[in-house]
Amino acid sequence: MSPAQPASLQRQLLLWLLLPQLVLWAAGALFTYKLAERYATEAVDASLLQATRALSRQIKPLGHGLVIDLPRAAQDVLEADPNDKLLYTVSSPPGQFILGNRNLPEPPQRARVNETLGQPLVYDGQLPGEEGQAPQDLRVASLTLQVGEPEGPPTTMRVQVARSSANRQELTQRLLIDTVLPLSVLMVIMSLIVWAGVRAGLAPIHRLRKAVEGRAPDDLRAIQLDVAPTELRSLAMAINQLLDAVQRTVQGQRRFIADAAHQLRTPLAGLKGQAEIALADADDPAQRERLRRVVEGATRSAHLVAQLLSLARAEPEAGGAQTFQALDLAKLARELTAEWVPRALAAGLDLGLDDSSSPVAPVRGHPTLLREALANLIDNALHYAGRGAEVTVRVLVLANEVQLSVTDTGPGLPAHWHDKVLERFVRATHEGGGCGLGLAIVKEIAERHGGRVAVAGHAPQGLVVTVSLPLAKG
Repeated sequence: MSPAQPASLQRQLLLWLLLPQLVLWAAGALFTYKLAERYATEAVDASLLQATRALSRQIKPLGHGLVIDLPRAAQDVLEADPNDKLLYTVSSPPGQFILGNRNLPEPPQRARVNETLGQPLVYDGQLPGEEGQAPQDLRVASLTLQVGEPEGPPTTMRVQVARSSANRQELTQRLLIDTVLPLSVLMVIMSLIVWAGVRAGLAPIHRLRKAVEGRAPDDLRAIQLDVAPTELRSLAMAINQLLDAVQRTVQGQRRFIADAAHQLRTPLAGLKGQAEIALADADDPAQRERLRRVVEGATRSAHLVAQLLSLARAEPEAGGAQTFQALDLAKLARELTAEWVPRALAAGLDLGLDDSSSPVAPVRGHPTLLREALANLIDNALHYAGRGAEVTVRVLVLANEVQLSVTDTGPGLPAHWHDKVLERFVRATHEGGGCGLGLAIVKEIAERHGGRVAVAGHAPQGLVVTVSLPLAKG
């Protein structure tokens, strides 16, 4: 089971900043809805109360009865809007229908307990629907009055005026939309500002991450602190201290290897010379065999010391004072191949150069290091190709790079060894007497020149090692 991924700091900041905004927006929308509903209810109630009082003024006592002076024009006004018409009922005594709509609901029981003459009541009710239709929600205003002539008995009358609740809900929704829509736009703008602010605030962290992760493994330079915020300076300083300590350790190890190699060169040369003299004078076969092994060991040790010195020269730290210059890689290949031809003939190999396609190959580099790289490629091929094999040095100029390759027709290597042999002290075979540093030195020199090394098989058999370097323009 893989460990859980750590949460993103940017995501956490956005969550903690935007979530409260969302909660506040929801609370604000709910509050706005309640406020809009209250204002719409108050507006509807005010119109109903006004209509109720106006209607009650049109009813006058006459003898033992009531005269209702409600002109046709007034009824047309009340019922003008078919979608939101006013419904009314006049009953006297309350509950005994006289005029209007018979189906208007009576005031609820809890409201009638505290009902006072001359004081209007406003309540919600339902108008029963016609056959096949749902009941209609209403907002009803009720006014109970006592009317009658002074000399006659008083009469109690109830006037009710109602309006559909759909109008109130529509008004509430309009108020809600008119209020919440600008609030939503404002929230979106604030969210974008918060997002941009978080990105801008975390930009130094991203720059610090890129400055570290984009480096080569051997790049131990200190991190620049010029633009680092206060909160990151302590972290960057700690990283710089660690990088400095690692750099001092690595440099100490490299100096030790170079110094030890220098100190070993002379004793090994003396040992080899003395062993060769002793081998020439020895008569006993057993003694000659032992001396021959001493000579082989001294030769191999001397080769290892030479390779270690080459590797030390190829390290970036060793090239601080070395400057690159324009040179012709094809010319360098011709010169060095000619120098190695006698050794190849002595080893029973056919060494040749193919530069017919690219007589001139301009690059910028250090002549000594590039010469060392090509020498290691040829030496590696001569060591492992075997007697009777062919070794070909080839220079090819492409659009943006120059390819220097050494191809042999020896036994080659399995594909899974092609990348491994570029590492230090890695040998795919014990034949040839190498020390596992030749191709590692080539890789180090190529990377110092901004290039790369590739190892591949050669058909029908053999191996090809290619060094690709940037082409010098102009």
